[in-house]
Amino acid sequence: MGKVVLVTGVARQLGGRFVRRIQRDPQVERVIAVDVLQPEHHLGGADFVQADIRQPTIGRVLAEHDVDTVVHMDVTGTPLGSGSRATVKETNVIGTMQLLGACQKSPAVKRLVVKSSTNVYGSAPRDPAVFTETTPPKSLPSGGFAKDTVEVEGYVRGFARRRPDVAVCVLRFANILGPSADSPLASYFSMPVLPTVLGYDPRLQFAHEDDVIEVLRIASHEPERGTLNSGTFNVAGDGVLLLSQCARRLGRPTVPLLMPAISWLGSAVRTLGVTDFSPEQLRLLTHGRVVATNQMRETLGYQPKYTTAETFADFVRSRGPGLLPPEALARVVDRFAALPALGGGHPPTQSAN
Repeated sequence: MGKVVLVTGVARQLGGRFVRRIQRDPQVERVIAVDVLQPEHHLGGADFVQADIRQPTIGRVLAEHDVDTVVHMDVTGTPLGSGSRATVKETNVIGTMQLLGACQKSPAVKRLVVKSSTNVYGSAPRDPAVFTETTPPKSLPSGGFAKDTVEVEGYVRGFARRRPDVAVCVLRFANILGPSADSPLASYFSMPVLPTVLGYDPRLQFAHEDDVIEVLRIASHEPERGTLNSGTFNVAGDGVLLLSQCARRLGRPTVPLLMPAISWLGSAVRTLGVTDFSPEQLRLLTHGRVVATNQMRETLGYQPKYTTAETFADFVRSRGPGLLPPEALARVVDRFAALPALGGGHPPTQSAN
């Protein structure tokens, strides 16, 4: 008998992609796809169950289908359809509590994989240059998706203590980008003009959708020899990009604002349709965040196919050209940087020819 895998959050593109991918694994016999909304995309041969993980009925779903592996992907920062931020928070926190309660009561469940985020580390001026999985944040996130994620991980740790027989894998993904990315940061980068914080150029990391799917797939299976598919793992592509580099590659102009205008900036961005652009998102665009991924490579045994720069390039191709062609924008920036009044380069030397 193969594995019976239950996946939450399948109405979203990322969840649907994972459902279609995991079905192709020879170790998997059945996939139970769960969401409160009917997906608009196909789910292959998976059995779709329309259920709300905030309700106790999720326990019956686990029992009826004899589920042994749960992949919890319904932890997200953006509403689906006509949902609100309050609904998202309830699904993230209350939904996780109900799901874990159901898993605790089910003797068949032997593996739990949770989609988390590097947002748990927060973003602060005195942060370390690089976060590892054991680095405590300087200040805990105060709201939005970041706070939801901290609470979710707290409940998962409690579940792991109560059910030590269950292999628990928490995957902390950097900001996920790609052609179908749906996140506050993807919405921010899709704006025609990018508001930024004057005097700050944060370092950013990204995880490509394809790598996200593959890491989730690996974590949902029994470990191969020499690896351990349980624990907490940072997941991100190699390298970093500065926010200014992102803007140039998108071909989008920036509007630097003074730090006192930061709260106004958040209100302005939310007015433009980025619904969960919380203070934590603004801190990310001020101070940035970089995480180490050694454990992902050495313990989980995964090498990302996309670097941070390649992930962003794929995202840029999916969004089309910005107001300013990136090449022309880069030339203009370089010319300004070379002006003597700005401390730039020296007058060009005459060619010997």
